[in-house]
Amino acid sequence: MSAATQDHRAGAGSDPVDWELAAATAARLVRPGPVVPRAEADLAVGRLREQAIDAEVHVRELTGLGLGLPLRAGEVVDRPGWARAAVQGLAALTDGALPRQSGAWGGVLAGTAGVQAGVVVAFLSGRVLGQYDPFSHGGRLLLVAPNIVGAQRALDVPGVDFSMWVCLHEGTHRLQFTAVPWLGEHFAGLVATLLGSMDDGVAPRLRDLPRRLREAGGFVDLLQSPVQRDVLDRLIALSTLLEGHADHVMDAVGPDVVPSVAVIRERFTARRKGGGVLDRILRTLLGVEAKVRQYAEGAAFTRHVVGQAGMSGFNAVWTGPETLPTRAEIADPAAWLRRVAP
Repeated sequence: MSAATQDHRAGAGSDPVDWELAAATAARLVRPGPVVPRAEADLAVGRLREQAIDAEVHVRELTGLGLGLPLRAGEVVDRPGWARAAVQGLAALTDGALPRQSGAWGGVLAGTAGVQAGVVVAFLSGRVLGQYDPFSHGGRLLLVAPNIVGAQRALDVPGVDFSMWVCLHEGTHRLQFTAVPWLGEHFAGLVATLLGSMDDGVAPRLRDLPRRLREAGGFVDLLQSPVQRDVLDRLIALSTLLEGHADHVMDAVGPDVVPSVAVIRERFTARRKGGGVLDRILRTLLGVEAKVRQYAEGAAFTRHVVGQAGMSGFNAVWTGPETLPTRAEIADPAAWLRRVAP
């Protein structure tokens, strides 16, 4: 960054989130993973590195996406490594999108937001199996080895099959962004539009607080303008599509690649619904429960469209932003087919 740019940013205020504090908070709060003998850990890490490449080959063959693109390995990380990468990815995705803070309170608010972000990242670090981050370091496919081993043990399924199954899901995410050139910029643009408008028009709505509390579906509805609701709907629809497509693919590759895929899916789906009361409350507050619904809704959309139009017909979703399904079309895939492939 040039000195002129730094001066301009300093004059415009400070970042609304202290990402360094977020990373430090997450590092302090990340819980250790399962105890695994060194030989078993080394085997799991080596296997994941190989399977990340093999899985993407299978995904390409099934979906027709990314044929001819170079194959790249994934990065196998521990929980602290994922937490650091997650903070970096969030910082990259929101850079310049959030309204900047000014004055003495700016630093206080940024610190508070940083601590909150770090707490969320630390909580998720014990649950995330893998992630493709298209927004930092040219794109990173991360596989969280201790969480994959821990989940495989809890499900009591073959380790080779489970790690390949996870790699199929994350490899699908990587292809969604690498094989569809416009997708990353479109996703980031929606996020920037939403975050950049977060302080627009809130005060007038708060003045009418009693009536809106009676009518609103919740505080999220209360604090959203019509523009924000529209952008959020598009983001939710896109995220549901991406997650559901990856969930469909990881099963559709089939038992030739993952022999115990049916057992894994049955047990993994049951595990997604589990957890104690406190865990489920936290998952709901952090949006994890909503993400679980996205898997199911997006996979149902994908299965219907592939069943009716084949994978080549489904791939029309990647033509451009205008062919992405709306939230209503995710729930009614026949409507999307009538609009896009009449």
